[in-house]
Amino acid sequence: MSMGMQPQIILLREGTDTSQGKAQLISNINACVAVVDAIRTTLGPRGMDKMIYDDRGSNTISNDGATILKLLDIVHPAAKTLVDIAKSQDSEVGDGTTTVTLLAGEFLRESKQFIEDGVHPQNIIRSFRQACELAVSRVQELAISIDRKDPEEKSILLQRCAQTTLNSKLVGGEKEFFAKMVVDAVSCLDPSLLELKMIGIKKVTGGTMRDSFLVNGVAFKKTFAYAGFEQQPKSFDDPKILLLNIELELKSEKDNAEVRLSDPAQYQSIVDAEWNIIYSKLDACVASGANIVLSRLPIGDLATQYFADRGMFCAGRCEDGDMQRVAKATGATTQTTVSNVLPTSLGTCSRFEEIQVGGERFNIFKGCPGAQTATIVLRGGADQFIEEAERSLHDAIMIVRRAMKNASVVAGGGAIDMEVSRYLRDHARTIAGKSQLFMNAYAKALEVIPRQLSDNAGFDATDVLNKLRQKHALPNGEGRLFGVDVDNGGIIDTYANFVWEPSLVKVNALTAATEAACIVLSVDETIRNPKSEGADQAMNQGNMGRGASMQGGRGMGGRGRGRGRGRR
Repeated sequence: MSMGMQPQIILLREGTDTSQGKAQLISNINACVAVVDAIRTTLGPRGMDKMIYDDRGSNTISNDGATILKLLDIVHPAAKTLVDIAKSQDSEVGDGTTTVTLLAGEFLRESKQFIEDGVHPQNIIRSFRQACELAVSRVQELAISIDRKDPEEKSILLQRCAQTTLNSKLVGGEKEFFAKMVVDAVSCLDPSLLELKMIGIKKVTGGTMRDSFLVNGVAFKKTFAYAGFEQQPKSFDDPKILLLNIELELKSEKDNAEVRLSDPAQYQSIVDAEWNIIYSKLDACVASGANIVLSRLPIGDLATQYFADRGMFCAGRCEDGDMQRVAKATGATTQTTVSNVLPTSLGTCSRFEEIQVGGERFNIFKGCPGAQTATIVLRGGADQFIEEAERSLHDAIMIVRRAMKNASVVAGGGAIDMEVSRYLRDHARTIAGKSQLFMNAYAKALEVIPRQLSDNAGFDATDVLNKLRQKHALPNGEGRLFGVDVDNGGIIDTYANFVWEPSLVKVNALTAATEAACIVLSVDETIRNPKSEGADQAMNQGNMGRGASMQGGRGMGGRGRGRGRGRR
Protein backbone atom coordinates (compact mmCIF):
# COMPACT_ATOMS: atom_id res chain seq x y z
CA MET A 1 0.00 0.00 0.00
CA SER A 2 1.40 3.38 -1.01
CA MET A 3 1.89 5.86 1.81
CA GLY A 4 1.14 8.74 -0.60
CA MET A 5 -2.53 7.80 -1.11
CA GLN A 6 -5.04 9.70 1.00
CA PRO A 7 -8.58 8.48 1.74
CA GLN A 8 -11.25 10.44 -0.13
CA ILE A 9 -13.45 12.59 2.12
CA ILE A 10 -17.01 13.01 0.94
CA LEU A 11 -18.78 16.03 2.44
CA LEU A 12 -21.70 16.55 0.07
CA ARG A 13 -24.18 14.00 -1.17
CA GLU A 14 -23.93 12.58 -4.67
CA GLY A 15 -25.32 14.86 -7.36
CA THR A 16 -24.47 18.12 -5.56
CA ASP A 17 -23.17 20.69 -8.05
CA THR A 18 -20.43 22.99 -6.72
CA SER A 19 -18.69 25.81 -8.54
CA GLN A 20 -16.10 27.94 -6.84
CA GLY A 21 -13.12 30.23 -7.22
CA LYS A 22 -12.34 32.98 -9.67
CA ALA A 23 -14.13 31.26 -12.56
CA GLN A 24 -17.39 31.14 -10.61
CA LEU A 25 -17.16 34.81 -9.66
CA ILE A 26 -16.50 35.84 -13.25
CA SER A 27 -19.42 33.66 -14.37
CA ASN A 28 -21.73 35.49 -11.92
CA ILE A 29 -20.48 38.86 -13.20
CA ASN A 30 -21.10 37.80 -16.81
CA ALA A 31 -24.66 36.72 -15.95
CA CYS A 32 -25.41 40.10 -14.34
CA VAL A 33 -23.91 41.98 -17.31
CA ALA A 34 -26.10 39.94 -19.68
CA VAL A 35 -29.21 41.00 -17.75
CA VAL A 36 -28.12 44.65 -17.89
CA ASP A 37 -27.58 44.43 -21.66
CA ALA A 38 -31.20 43.27 -22.03
CA ILE A 39 -32.60 46.55 -20.66
CA ARG A 40 -29.75 48.93 -21.54
CA THR A 41 -31.56 50.44 -24.53
CA THR A 42 -34.64 51.44 -22.48
CA LEU A 43 -32.85 54.27 -20.62
CA GLY A 44 -33.83 57.89 -21.16
CA PRO A 45 -36.27 59.89 -23.28
CA ARG A 46 -35.17 58.18 -26.49
CA GLY A 47 -35.07 54.70 -24.97
CA MET A 48 -36.70 51.84 -26.83
CA ASP A 49 -39.57 49.71 -25.54
CA LYS A 50 -39.56 45.96 -24.99
CA MET A 51 -42.40 43.58 -25.84
CA ILE A 52 -42.67 40.56 -23.55
CA TYR A 53 -45.24 37.84 -24.21
CA ASP A 54 -45.91 34.49 -22.54
CA ASP A 55 -47.43 31.13 -23.42
CA ARG A 56 -50.90 32.33 -22.42
CA GLY A 57 -50.86 34.93 -25.19
CA SER A 58 -50.69 38.01 -22.96
CA ASN A 59 -48.11 40.55 -24.05
CA THR A 60 -46.70 43.62 -22.31
CA ILE A 61 -45.04 46.63 -23.93
CA SER A 62 -42.91 48.61 -21.49
CA ASN A 63 -39.63 50.45 -21.01
CA ASP A 64 -39.80 50.34 -17.22
CA GLY A 65 -36.79 48.42 -15.91
CA ALA A 66 -38.57 46.83 -12.93
CA THR A 67 -41.52 45.68 -15.06
CA ILE A 68 -39.26 44.11 -17.71
CA LEU A 69 -37.03 42.32 -15.19
CA LYS A 70 -40.09 41.04 -13.32
CA LEU A 71 -41.55 39.55 -16.51
CA LEU A 72 -38.28 38.04 -17.76
CA ASP A 73 -38.44 35.32 -15.08
CA ILE A 74 -34.67 35.21 -14.52
CA VAL A 75 -33.45 31.99 -12.90
CA HIS A 76 -29.72 32.65 -12.45
CA PRO A 77 -29.18 33.07 -8.68
CA ALA A 78 -26.65 35.94 -8.99
CA ALA A 79 -28.60 37.79 -11.69
CA LYS A 80 -31.70 37.72 -9.47
CA THR A 81 -29.92 40.27 -7.27
CA LEU A 82 -30.42 42.87 -10.02
CA VAL A 83 -34.12 42.04 -10.18
CA ASP A 84 -34.38 42.58 -6.43
CA ILE A 85 -32.71 46.01 -6.49
CA ALA A 86 -34.93 47.11 -9.38
CA LYS A 87 -38.00 46.07 -7.35
CA SER A 88 -36.73 47.87 -4.24
CA GLN A 89 -36.04 51.04 -6.25
CA ASP A 90 -39.55 50.85 -7.71
CA SER A 91 -41.24 50.43 -4.32
CA GLU A 92 -39.04 52.94 -2.48
CA VAL A 93 -38.78 55.75 -5.03
CA GLY A 94 -40.85 54.76 -8.06
CA ASP A 95 -38.39 55.77 -10.77
CA GLY A 96 -34.77 55.05 -11.69
CA THR A 97 -35.21 51.27 -11.98
CA THR A 98 -33.23 51.06 -15.24
CA THR A 99 -30.60 53.42 -13.81
CA VAL A 100 -29.97 51.32 -10.70
CA THR A 101 -29.66 48.10 -12.73
CA LEU A 102 -27.35 49.77 -15.25
CA LEU A 103 -25.09 51.15 -12.51
CA ALA A 104 -24.84 47.79 -10.73
CA GLY A 105 -23.94 46.04 -13.99
CA GLU A 106 -21.30 48.65 -14.82
CA PHE A 107 -19.72 48.41 -11.35
CA LEU A 108 -19.38 44.65 -11.92
CA ARG A 109 -18.05 45.12 -15.44
CA GLU A 110 -15.34 47.48 -14.19
CA SER A 111 -14.36 45.13 -11.36
CA LYS A 112 -14.12 42.10 -13.66
CA GLN A 113 -10.66 43.06 -14.94
CA PHE A 114 -9.32 43.35 -11.39
CA ILE A 115 -10.72 39.92 -10.47
CA GLU A 116 -9.06 38.37 -13.54
CA ASP A 117 -5.76 39.97 -12.51
CA GLY A 118 -5.95 38.27 -9.12
CA VAL A 119 -7.13 41.13 -6.89
CA HIS A 120 -8.99 39.95 -3.79
CA PRO A 121 -12.71 40.87 -4.02
CA GLN A 122 -12.76 42.29 -0.48
CA ASN A 123 -10.33 45.05 -1.52
CA ILE A 124 -12.68 46.07 -4.32
CA ILE A 125 -15.73 45.90 -2.04
CA ARG A 126 -14.05 48.11 0.57
CA SER A 127 -13.16 50.77 -2.02
CA PHE A 128 -16.59 50.64 -3.67
CA ARG A 129 -18.35 51.22 -0.34
CA GLN A 130 -16.05 54.14 0.44
CA ALA A 131 -16.71 55.59 -3.04
CA CYS A 132 -20.47 55.18 -2.50
CA GLU A 133 -20.34 57.19 0.74
CA LEU A 134 -18.41 59.97 -0.99
CA ALA A 135 -20.80 59.94 -3.97
CA VAL A 136 -23.92 60.15 -1.76
CA SER A 137 -22.46 63.04 0.25
CA ARG A 138 -21.58 64.85 -3.00
CA VAL A 139 -25.12 64.39 -4.35
CA GLN A 140 -26.54 65.85 -1.14
CA GLU A 141 -24.15 68.83 -1.42
CA LEU A 142 -25.27 69.51 -4.99
CA ALA A 143 -28.99 69.11 -4.23
CA ILE A 144 -31.06 72.26 -4.64
CA SER A 145 -33.92 72.75 -2.17
CA ILE A 146 -37.38 73.58 -3.52
CA ASP A 147 -38.84 74.04 -0.05
CA ARG A 148 -40.01 77.38 1.31
CA LYS A 149 -41.59 78.26 -2.04
CA ASP A 150 -45.10 79.63 -2.40
CA PRO A 151 -47.65 76.94 -3.37
CA GLU A 152 -47.95 78.02 -7.01
CA GLU A 153 -44.20 78.09 -7.58
CA LYS A 154 -43.75 74.77 -5.78
CA SER A 155 -46.45 73.23 -7.98
CA ILE A 156 -44.52 74.31 -11.09
CA LEU A 157 -41.29 72.83 -9.71
CA LEU A 158 -43.04 69.53 -8.93
CA GLN A 159 -44.49 69.45 -12.44
CA ARG A 160 -40.98 69.72 -13.85
CA CYS A 161 -39.87 66.75 -11.77
CA ALA A 162 -42.87 64.78 -13.07
CA GLN A 163 -42.10 65.84 -16.66
CA THR A 164 -38.53 64.50 -16.35
CA THR A 165 -39.94 61.13 -15.28
CA LEU A 166 -42.63 61.04 -17.99
CA ASN A 167 -40.14 62.16 -20.64
CA SER A 168 -38.78 58.62 -21.00
CA LYS A 169 -42.20 56.96 -20.98
CA LEU A 170 -44.70 56.05 -23.67
CA VAL A 171 -46.80 59.09 -22.72
CA GLY A 172 -43.81 61.45 -23.10
CA GLY A 173 -45.56 63.30 -25.94
CA GLU A 174 -48.17 64.58 -23.47
CA LYS A 175 -45.85 65.05 -20.49
CA GLU A 176 -47.05 68.61 -19.67
CA PHE A 177 -50.69 67.46 -19.64
CA PHE A 178 -50.08 64.46 -17.40
CA ALA A 179 -47.49 66.18 -15.16
CA LYS A 180 -50.06 68.80 -14.12
CA MET A 181 -52.65 66.07 -13.56
CA VAL A 182 -50.25 64.06 -11.37
CA VAL A 183 -49.24 67.07 -9.24
CA ASP A 184 -52.90 68.07 -8.78
CA ALA A 185 -53.74 64.51 -7.73
CA VAL A 186 -50.90 64.27 -5.19
CA SER A 187 -51.74 67.75 -3.85
CA CYS A 188 -55.20 66.45 -2.91
CA LEU A 189 -53.73 63.93 -0.45
CA ASP A 190 -53.14 64.33 3.25
CA PRO A 191 -49.70 66.06 3.28
CA SER A 192 -48.58 64.20 6.40
CA LEU A 193 -49.27 60.72 4.91
CA LEU A 194 -49.41 61.07 1.08
CA GLU A 195 -51.03 57.61 0.85
CA LEU A 196 -50.60 56.13 -2.62
CA LYS A 197 -53.79 54.06 -2.35
CA MET A 198 -55.85 57.26 -2.02
CA ILE A 199 -55.18 57.98 -5.72
CA GLY A 200 -57.32 55.76 -7.91
CA ILE A 201 -56.47 55.11 -11.57
CA LYS A 202 -59.32 53.86 -13.75
CA LYS A 203 -58.77 52.71 -17.35
CA VAL A 204 -61.30 53.12 -20.17
CA THR A 205 -60.44 51.93 -23.67
CA GLY A 206 -61.17 54.41 -26.45
CA GLY A 207 -60.57 58.09 -27.12
CA THR A 208 -57.19 59.79 -26.98
CA MET A 209 -54.76 60.50 -24.15
CA ARG A 210 -56.07 64.07 -24.01
CA ASP A 211 -59.51 62.69 -23.09
CA SER A 212 -58.09 61.53 -19.73
CA PHE A 213 -59.28 63.61 -16.79
CA LEU A 214 -58.83 64.06 -13.05
CA VAL A 215 -61.66 63.92 -10.52
CA ASN A 216 -61.00 65.77 -7.25
CA GLY A 217 -62.90 63.17 -5.33
CA VAL A 218 -63.90 59.61 -6.19
CA ALA A 219 -64.92 57.96 -9.44
CA PHE A 220 -65.57 54.28 -10.04
CA LYS A 221 -67.20 52.16 -12.73
CA LYS A 222 -70.88 51.34 -12.39
CA THR A 223 -71.17 48.04 -10.57
CA PHE A 224 -73.42 45.11 -11.48
CA ALA A 225 -77.03 46.20 -11.07
CA TYR A 226 -80.54 44.77 -11.38
CA ALA A 227 -83.49 45.95 -13.47
CA GLY A 228 -84.74 48.60 -11.04
CA PHE A 229 -81.41 50.41 -11.30
CA GLU A 230 -82.44 52.39 -14.39
CA GLN A 231 -85.38 53.90 -12.48
CA GLN A 232 -83.08 55.39 -9.85
CA PRO A 233 -82.03 59.05 -10.04
CA LYS A 234 -78.51 59.48 -11.46
CA SER A 235 -77.54 62.82 -9.92
CA PHE A 236 -77.86 64.56 -6.54
CA ASP A 237 -76.80 67.85 -5.03
CA ASP A 238 -75.54 67.67 -1.42
CA PRO A 239 -76.60 64.02 -0.94
CA LYS A 240 -76.27 61.99 2.25
CA ILE A 241 -74.14 58.88 1.66
CA LEU A 242 -74.48 55.61 3.59
CA LEU A 243 -71.68 53.01 3.32
CA LEU A 244 -72.49 49.41 4.27
CA ASN A 245 -70.72 46.11 4.63
CA ILE A 246 -73.86 43.93 4.65
CA GLU A 247 -76.00 42.17 2.05
CA LEU A 248 -79.38 43.61 1.13
CA GLU A 249 -81.02 40.64 -0.54
CA LEU A 250 -83.08 37.57 0.28
CA LYS A 251 -80.76 34.75 1.24
CA SER A 252 -81.32 31.17 0.10
CA GLU A 253 -81.06 28.50 2.76
CA LYS A 254 -77.74 26.81 3.34
CA ASP A 255 -77.25 23.24 2.07
CA ASN A 256 -78.79 20.58 4.34
CA ALA A 257 -80.84 23.19 6.23
CA GLU A 258 -83.98 21.62 7.63
CA VAL A 259 -87.10 23.15 9.19
CA ARG A 260 -89.57 20.80 10.89
CA LEU A 261 -93.18 21.97 11.07
CA SER A 262 -95.97 20.37 13.09
CA ASP A 263 -98.60 22.55 11.42
CA PRO A 264 -98.56 23.44 7.70
CA ALA A 265 -100.03 26.85 8.55
CA GLN A 266 -96.73 27.77 10.22
CA TYR A 267 -94.92 27.73 6.87
CA GLN A 268 -96.30 31.15 5.90
CA SER A 269 -95.01 32.64 9.14
CA ILE A 270 -91.48 31.50 8.27
CA VAL A 271 -91.71 33.05 4.79
CA ASP A 272 -93.08 36.27 6.29
CA ALA A 273 -90.21 36.38 8.78
CA GLU A 274 -87.66 36.31 5.93
CA TRP A 275 -89.41 39.19 4.17
CA ASN A 276 -89.73 41.14 7.40
CA ILE A 277 -85.98 40.90 7.99
CA ILE A 278 -85.04 42.33 4.56
CA TYR A 279 -87.77 45.02 4.74
CA SER A 280 -86.65 46.10 8.20
CA LYS A 281 -83.12 46.61 6.84
CA LEU A 282 -84.39 48.61 3.86
CA ASP A 283 -86.67 50.72 6.07
CA ALA A 284 -83.71 51.50 8.33
CA CYS A 285 -81.66 52.67 5.33
CA VAL A 286 -84.46 55.02 4.25
CA ALA A 287 -85.03 56.25 7.82
CA SER A 288 -81.35 57.19 8.12
CA GLY A 289 -81.95 60.00 5.61
CA ALA A 290 -79.42 58.68 3.09
CA ASN A 291 -79.83 59.45 -0.63
CA ILE A 292 -77.02 57.12 -1.78
CA VAL A 293 -76.38 53.61 -0.43
CA LEU A 294 -73.12 51.83 -1.30
CA SER A 295 -72.19 48.35 -0.12
CA ARG A 296 -69.19 46.04 -0.47
CA LEU A 297 -71.63 43.10 -0.62
CA PRO A 298 -74.52 42.49 -3.07
CA ILE A 299 -77.66 44.63 -3.16
CA GLY A 300 -80.41 42.46 -4.66
CA ASP A 301 -83.24 43.21 -7.10
CA LEU A 302 -85.81 43.72 -4.32
CA ALA A 303 -83.65 46.35 -2.59
CA THR A 304 -82.77 48.02 -5.92
CA GLN A 305 -86.44 48.46 -6.81
CA TYR A 306 -87.29 49.50 -3.24
CA PHE A 307 -84.71 52.31 -3.32
CA ALA A 308 -85.75 53.34 -6.84
CA ASP A 309 -89.37 53.77 -5.70
CA ARG A 310 -88.16 56.16 -2.96
CA GLY A 311 -85.84 58.23 -5.18
CA MET A 312 -82.60 56.79 -3.83
CA PHE A 313 -79.44 55.53 -5.58
CA CYS A 314 -77.70 52.27 -4.61
CA ALA A 315 -74.70 50.25 -5.77
CA GLY A 316 -73.57 46.86 -4.48
CA ARG A 317 -70.36 44.85 -4.88
CA CYS A 318 -68.22 48.02 -4.71
CA GLU A 319 -64.47 47.40 -4.65
CA ASP A 320 -62.76 47.73 -1.29
CA GLY A 321 -60.35 50.42 -2.51
CA ASP A 322 -63.22 52.53 -3.90
CA MET A 323 -65.16 52.22 -0.64
CA GLN A 324 -62.13 53.37 1.36
CA ARG A 325 -61.64 56.39 -0.87
CA VAL A 326 -65.36 57.31 -0.71
CA ALA A 327 -65.18 57.10 3.09
CA LYS A 328 -62.06 59.27 3.16
CA ALA A 329 -63.50 61.86 0.81
CA THR A 330 -67.06 62.16 2.12
CA GLY A 331 -66.46 61.56 5.81
CA ALA A 332 -68.79 58.54 5.92
CA THR A 333 -68.18 55.56 8.19
CA THR A 334 -68.73 52.02 6.90
CA GLN A 335 -71.55 50.33 8.84
CA THR A 336 -71.86 46.62 9.56
CA THR A 337 -75.50 46.98 10.66
CA VAL A 338 -78.35 49.29 9.69
CA SER A 339 -79.91 49.47 13.13
CA ASN A 340 -79.46 52.85 14.83
CA VAL A 341 -77.44 54.59 12.06
CA LEU A 342 -76.28 57.92 13.47
CA PRO A 343 -76.34 61.10 11.33
CA THR A 344 -72.61 61.48 11.96
CA SER A 345 -72.02 58.15 10.21
CA LEU A 346 -73.32 59.55 6.92
CA GLY A 347 -71.05 61.26 4.42
CA THR A 348 -71.78 64.07 2.00
CA CYS A 349 -70.44 65.77 -1.12
CA SER A 350 -71.56 68.78 -3.13
CA ARG A 351 -72.38 66.82 -6.28
CA PHE A 352 -72.96 63.19 -7.26
CA GLU A 353 -73.63 62.11 -10.83
CA GLU A 354 -73.35 59.15 -13.17
CA ILE A 355 -71.70 59.97 -16.49
CA GLN A 356 -70.79 58.05 -19.63
CA VAL A 357 -67.04 57.67 -20.32
CA GLY A 358 -66.43 55.78 -23.56
CA GLY A 359 -68.27 52.48 -23.27
CA GLU A 360 -68.40 52.62 -19.47
CA ARG A 361 -70.60 54.46 -16.95
CA PHE A 362 -68.90 56.07 -13.96
CA ASN A 363 -70.26 57.17 -10.60
CA ILE A 364 -68.53 60.41 -9.62
CA PHE A 365 -68.44 62.17 -6.24
CA LYS A 366 -67.31 65.81 -6.51
CA GLY A 367 -66.81 68.62 -4.03
CA CYS A 368 -66.11 66.35 -1.09
CA PRO A 369 -65.45 68.18 2.21
CA GLY A 370 -62.50 66.06 3.26
CA ALA A 371 -61.38 65.27 -0.28
CA GLN A 372 -57.96 63.85 0.53
CA THR A 373 -58.30 61.57 -2.44
CA ALA A 374 -58.37 61.82 -6.24
CA THR A 375 -59.14 59.64 -9.24
CA ILE A 376 -57.44 59.69 -12.63
CA VAL A 377 -59.50 58.29 -15.52
CA LEU A 378 -57.14 57.17 -18.30
CA ARG A 379 -58.20 56.97 -21.96
CA GLY A 380 -56.32 55.40 -24.85
CA GLY A 381 -56.66 53.34 -28.00
CA ALA A 382 -55.20 49.97 -26.97
CA ASP A 383 -55.16 47.98 -23.75
CA GLN A 384 -51.35 47.62 -23.80
CA PHE A 385 -50.99 51.37 -24.24
CA ILE A 386 -53.28 52.16 -21.31
CA GLU A 387 -51.47 49.59 -19.12
CA GLU A 388 -48.11 51.25 -19.88
CA ALA A 389 -49.64 54.72 -19.31
CA GLU A 390 -50.79 53.54 -15.87
CA ARG A 391 -47.25 52.33 -15.03
CA SER A 392 -45.85 55.66 -16.25
CA LEU A 393 -48.25 57.67 -14.09
CA HIS A 394 -47.45 55.45 -11.10
CA ASP A 395 -43.76 56.35 -11.48
CA ALA A 396 -44.58 60.06 -11.81
CA ILE A 397 -46.87 59.96 -8.75
CA MET A 398 -44.14 58.28 -6.69
CA ILE A 399 -41.59 60.89 -7.79
CA VAL A 400 -43.87 63.81 -6.89
CA ARG A 401 -44.62 62.23 -3.49
CA ARG A 402 -40.91 61.84 -2.79
CA ALA A 403 -40.20 65.39 -3.96
CA MET A 404 -42.87 66.73 -1.59
CA LYS A 405 -41.45 64.75 1.35
CA ASN A 406 -37.78 65.40 0.49
CA ALA A 407 -37.88 68.79 -1.15
CA SER A 408 -34.53 68.79 -2.97
CA VAL A 409 -33.68 68.12 -6.61
CA VAL A 410 -30.57 67.60 -8.73
CA ALA A 411 -29.87 68.22 -12.41
CA GLY A 412 -30.79 65.22 -14.58
CA GLY A 413 -29.62 64.14 -18.01
CA GLY A 414 -26.42 62.61 -16.65
CA ALA A 415 -25.20 65.91 -15.16
CA ILE A 416 -25.13 64.69 -11.57
CA ASP A 417 -23.42 61.44 -12.62
CA MET A 418 -20.64 63.28 -14.45
CA GLU A 419 -20.09 65.68 -11.56
CA VAL A 420 -19.88 62.87 -9.00
CA SER A 421 -17.54 60.97 -11.35
CA ARG A 422 -15.20 64.00 -11.60
CA TYR A 423 -15.31 64.46 -7.83
CA LEU A 424 -14.35 60.81 -7.21
CA ARG A 425 -11.50 60.97 -9.75
CA ASP A 426 -10.09 64.01 -7.97
CA HIS A 427 -10.44 62.29 -4.61
CA ALA A 428 -8.79 59.11 -5.91
CA ARG A 429 -5.57 61.04 -6.62
CA THR A 430 -5.22 61.68 -2.91
CA ILE A 431 -5.25 57.93 -2.12
CA ALA A 432 -2.09 55.82 -2.15
CA GLY A 433 -2.19 52.17 -3.14
CA LYS A 434 -4.56 49.99 -5.14
CA SER A 435 -7.66 51.72 -3.77
CA GLN A 436 -6.95 54.57 -6.18
CA LEU A 437 -7.53 52.21 -9.12
CA PHE A 438 -10.76 50.83 -7.65
CA MET A 439 -12.17 54.29 -6.96
CA ASN A 440 -11.27 55.38 -10.48
CA ALA A 441 -13.13 52.32 -11.78
CA TYR A 442 -16.19 53.31 -9.72
CA ALA A 443 -15.98 56.86 -11.13
CA LYS A 444 -15.69 55.53 -14.69
CA ALA A 445 -18.73 53.27 -14.15
CA LEU A 446 -20.87 56.33 -13.29
CA GLU A 447 -20.30 57.66 -16.81
CA VAL A 448 -22.46 54.83 -18.17
CA ILE A 449 -25.60 56.96 -17.63
CA PRO A 450 -24.68 59.89 -19.96
CA ARG A 451 -23.02 57.44 -22.37
CA GLN A 452 -26.15 55.31 -22.65
CA LEU A 453 -28.40 58.37 -22.93
CA SER A 454 -26.30 59.49 -25.92
CA ASP A 455 -26.29 56.03 -27.52
CA ASN A 456 -30.06 55.64 -27.15
CA ALA A 457 -30.63 59.07 -28.70
CA GLY A 458 -28.42 58.16 -31.69
CA PHE A 459 -25.55 60.56 -30.90
CA ASP A 460 -21.79 59.98 -30.74
CA ALA A 461 -21.29 59.03 -27.08
CA THR A 462 -17.52 59.57 -27.18
CA ASP A 463 -17.89 63.12 -28.46
CA VAL A 464 -20.63 63.97 -25.92
CA LEU A 465 -18.65 62.51 -23.00
CA ASN A 466 -15.51 64.43 -23.96
CA LYS A 467 -17.49 67.69 -24.00
CA LEU A 468 -19.05 66.84 -20.62
CA ARG A 469 -15.65 66.02 -19.07
CA GLN A 470 -14.29 69.34 -20.29
CA LYS A 471 -17.28 71.26 -18.87
CA HIS A 472 -17.20 69.54 -15.50
CA ALA A 473 -13.45 70.14 -15.19
CA LEU A 474 -13.91 73.93 -15.31
CA PRO A 475 -12.79 75.74 -12.13
CA ASN A 476 -15.30 76.84 -9.47
CA GLY A 477 -17.85 74.26 -10.65
CA GLU A 478 -19.13 76.38 -13.55
CA GLY A 479 -20.09 73.34 -15.61
CA ARG A 480 -21.47 71.07 -12.88
CA LEU A 481 -25.05 71.37 -14.16
CA PHE A 482 -24.30 70.30 -17.75
CA GLY A 483 -25.73 67.04 -19.04
CA VAL A 484 -26.73 65.36 -22.32
CA ASP A 485 -29.01 67.27 -24.71
CA VAL A 486 -31.11 64.40 -26.05
CA ASP A 487 -33.14 66.67 -28.34
CA ASN A 488 -30.41 68.39 -30.35
CA GLY A 489 -27.24 66.49 -29.53
CA GLY A 490 -24.27 67.83 -27.61
CA ILE A 491 -24.53 69.12 -24.05
CA ILE A 492 -26.82 71.55 -22.23
CA ASP A 493 -27.41 73.06 -18.78
CA THR A 494 -30.05 70.55 -17.73
CA TYR A 495 -31.04 72.39 -14.56
CA ALA A 496 -31.76 75.61 -16.49
CA ASN A 497 -33.80 73.55 -18.96
CA PHE A 498 -35.85 71.97 -16.16
CA VAL A 499 -34.52 68.40 -16.46
CA TRP A 500 -34.75 67.66 -12.74
CA GLU A 501 -35.04 64.62 -10.55
CA PRO A 502 -35.38 64.30 -6.76
CA SER A 503 -32.01 63.82 -5.07
CA LEU A 504 -33.50 60.82 -3.25
CA VAL A 505 -33.73 58.92 -6.57
CA LYS A 506 -30.01 59.27 -7.21
CA VAL A 507 -29.00 58.56 -3.60
CA ASN A 508 -31.13 55.41 -3.51
CA ALA A 509 -29.84 54.26 -6.92
CA LEU A 510 -26.19 54.68 -5.92
CA THR A 511 -26.65 52.91 -2.59
CA ALA A 512 -28.68 49.99 -3.97
CA ALA A 513 -26.42 49.47 -7.02
CA THR A 514 -23.26 49.49 -4.89
CA GLU A 515 -24.72 47.01 -2.40
CA ALA A 516 -25.85 44.69 -5.22
CA ALA A 517 -22.38 44.77 -6.82
CA CYS A 518 -20.73 44.08 -3.45
CA ILE A 519 -23.05 41.11 -2.81
CA VAL A 520 -22.18 39.52 -6.17
CA LEU A 521 -18.44 40.18 -5.63
CA SER A 522 -18.52 38.60 -2.17
CA VAL A 523 -19.78 35.22 -3.48
CA ASP A 524 -16.96 32.83 -4.42
CA GLU A 525 -18.83 29.52 -4.40
CA THR A 526 -22.23 28.36 -5.61
CA ILE A 527 -23.71 25.08 -4.37
CA ARG A 528 -26.86 23.56 -5.83
CA ASN A 529 -28.29 21.06 -3.42
CA PRO A 530 -30.20 18.16 -5.05
CA LYS A 531 -31.86 17.37 -1.73
CA SER A 532 -34.27 20.28 -2.08
CA GLU A 533 -35.21 19.17 -5.60
CA GLY A 534 -35.93 15.64 -4.29
CA ALA A 535 -38.00 17.08 -1.45
CA ASP A 536 -40.07 19.10 -3.94
CA GLN A 537 -40.76 16.00 -6.02
CA ALA A 538 -41.71 14.00 -2.93
CA MET A 539 -44.05 16.79 -1.82
CA ASN A 540 -45.74 16.84 -5.24
CA GLN A 541 -46.18 13.07 -5.16
CA GLY A 542 -47.58 13.31 -1.62
CA ASN A 543 -50.08 15.95 -2.71
CA MET A 544 -51.19 13.73 -5.61
CA GLY A 545 -51.64 10.80 -3.23
CA ARG A 546 -53.67 12.89 -0.79
CA GLY A 547 -55.82 14.18 -3.63
CA ALA A 548 -56.56 10.63 -4.79
CA SER A 549 -57.47 9.48 -1.28
CA MET A 550 -59.72 12.51 -0.77
CA GLN A 551 -61.51 11.80 -4.06
CA GLY A 552 -61.99 8.19 -3.02
CA GLY A 553 -63.44 9.29 0.31
CA ARG A 554 -65.85 11.64 -1.35
CA GLY A 555 -67.01 8.95 -3.73
CA MET A 556 -67.74 6.48 -0.91
CA GLY A 557 -69.60 9.17 1.00
CA GLY A 558 -71.77 9.85 -2.01
CA ARG A 559 -72.64 6.19 -2.42
CA GLY A 560 -73.55 5.96 1.26
CA ARG A 561 -75.93 8.89 1.02
CA GLY A 562 -77.48 7.44 -2.11
CA ARG A 563 -78.30 4.18 -0.36
CA GLY A 564 -79.88 6.14 2.50
CA ARG A 565 -82.17 8.00 0.16
CA GLY A 566 -83.10 4.75 -1.51
CA ARG A 567 -84.19 3.24 1.80
CA ARG A 568 -86.44 6.17 2.50
